[in-house]
Amino acid sequence: MRVSLKDVAAHAGVSIKTVSNVVNNYQHVTPAMRERVQRSIDALGYQPNLTARHLRKGRTGLIALALPELGNPYFAELAATVIDAAAERDYIVLLDHTGGRREQEILVSQGFRSRVIDGLILSPIELETEDLRDRTESVPLVLLGEREFDLSHDHIAIDNVAAARTAVQHLVSLGRREVAFIGDRRGRSEPSRLRKRGWREELVSAGLSADDGLIAATDGWGRADGAEAMTRILETGRRPDAVFAYNDLMAIGAMRVLHERGLRVPEDVAVVGFDDVAEGRFSTVTLTSISPDKEAIGRLAVESVLARLGGNAPEPQSIRAAYRLIERESTLGRRQTSEGADG
Repeated sequence: MRVSLKDVAAHAGVSIKTVSNVVNNYQHVTPAMRERVQRSIDALGYQPNLTARHLRKGRTGLIALALPELGNPYFAELAATVIDAAAERDYIVLLDHTGGRREQEILVSQGFRSRVIDGLILSPIELETEDLRDRTESVPLVLLGEREFDLSHDHIAIDNVAAARTAVQHLVSLGRREVAFIGDRRGRSEPSRLRKRGWREELVSAGLSADDGLIAATDGWGRADGAEAMTRILETGRRPDAVFAYNDLMAIGAMRVLHERGLRVPEDVAVVGFDDVAEGRFSTVTLTSISPDKEAIGRLAVESVLARLGGNAPEPQSIRAAYRLIERESTLGRRQTSEGADG
């Protein structure tokens, strides 16, 4: 039979209300009483009925997280941080895959699952401001990522222009002068545009040429896209001495092509990625990368949704999460690497 609050209260010799206060982590319970009740909880194997708890508040206990690429390690790692943060608050996360398609992002944002969720965290790629301006769905929406929206929704992102400039500044500080950018997106893409802007601004600031001949556009952002982009640049006869890639997967694809062409990383070509996914930390030449604070992004996203749900949130705000440059072998070689600085 399921152990109830009444059973725990009887075992501990306290009131049901006291047990409830401990289970709900109310702060006014004394440490001695909390320990006493927790011993009874552990002894009886009590598990709170989270479904009933949420239903009493008129909620489902579910948050939806809509991401563009579940197969991309960055989004997989980000999803894990959101799931962990939600679990700490007794919420379950439903994952949705939009494929980065505008029509699917519109469908998700307009609340086609609003009857079964309490809030939505959406990382859009192609969604436009006008797609959200007339949103009538009451389910709280928190936006992640680099799209800029002039709307009344919380938006959590890192400063992509500044982060890209940090990456290029690192390359320039190492004496690199021909810095390519791979990952310019064919069609609309705010994240790509912002990172390319940072690449260009930092090169100009350093008195170097931001040569369009060293920009490679792609349809996707995977390893094969990075390899194809690197191949196209080399086949023009240009040989940059550094590459800044839109993300780590493209950087890894580019490094493979450089290896096949007999070019050494970083001796001949230094490479910097973006996202700091685990794969880059274990590649044959470990990858220098911009590392967004994924844990903070996930925590802030969940906190923002639940604050809006509870009606005690401030005015919608744009929240900047931290980032740092992690310096590894793809720019420093096999000498000692560093952990970089916070952004």
